[in-house]
Amino acid sequence: MLQLLIDKLHNPHFLAMLLAAVAAIATVVTLAMPMLAGDTLDKRMKAVALEREKMRQRERERMARQEKVSLRTSPKAYMQTVVEQFNLTKWVGQEAARDKLMQAGYRGQGPYVAFLFFRMVVPLAMLVGSSFYVFVLAHLDLAPSLKLGLCLIATYVGMQLPFLFLKNKIQKRKLSIMRAFPDALDLLLICVESGMSIEAAFRRVSEEIGSQSIALCEELTLTTAELSYLPDRRQAYENLAKRTDLDGVKAVCLALQQAERYGTPMAQTLRVMSQENRDMRMSEAEKKAAALPPKLTVPMIVFFLPVLFVVILGPAAIKAIAAFNS
Repeated sequence: MLQLLIDKLHNPHFLAMLLAAVAAIATVVTLAMPMLAGDTLDKRMKAVALEREKMRQRERERMARQEKVSLRTSPKAYMQTVVEQFNLTKWVGQEAARDKLMQAGYRGQGPYVAFLFFRMVVPLAMLVGSSFYVFVLAHLDLAPSLKLGLCLIATYVGMQLPFLFLKNKIQKRKLSIMRAFPDALDLLLICVESGMSIEAAFRRVSEEIGSQSIALCEELTLTTAELSYLPDRRQAYENLAKRTDLDGVKAVCLALQQAERYGTPMAQTLRVMSQENRDMRMSEAEKKAAALPPKLTVPMIVFFLPVLFVVILGPAAIKAIAAFNS
């Protein structure tokens, strides 16, 4: 059997027939494979489009849940009653507080009434709680004047707590807007260059940017509404700059106002502003990176150096003690 196979392989006629058969089969397979494979590209594109639509739907649902909290709400009845009876608008009301609430994402009369209510309730709660702790629970060996001073300090801290809460919310909101704003400008530039109006561009960008920043999505949505309904379009840009209180957004709003007034190309303005905002974001990151070594100096001195001294000098100290005892 082996000899027969060797004879066949040495037969030129048989080898020619074998190679011809292999070539014919390869030709048939090559021609038939595209028809048998099917159009996988269309299936993949449809799957990607379907997944993208699901992601957008999830983001819109999350935005809808967020809007239930962040959009204008009516004040609570008991808060409104307390504010009106004690006339807190006159005593603790501040016009700057409205701006701070707006920058923190709280709009309408409801958050302002809640802010006035907590400005009265929190100091009283801190005064009562600190007095009970200092004079009843903690038996401090202090003069009554010092105990009273501690209670007054706690009351002052309670007065500042609502402002500290607002400041924290504003910082988080600004950080979210600042990180997503250059990308929003790029999207806005693409929309404007494609022929969209500025209102349609703002609306489109607000729908797409929600996955990166809910705060920026809300601000752009409000700006879209103001551009559509306000008689003066410049007022919409000024309101956006006032609500965000960011230098980059203020510069873009000013540039858009000048483009509206003098008729300069909107696309060129947005391209320049986008690059400037990216440079500003990069410089902010570099500033934080440069400030990291001084911040690490104290922890390294306090925590690392004592351990290092123990590791280096410990064995020598143990040997010295052992030699001294012997």
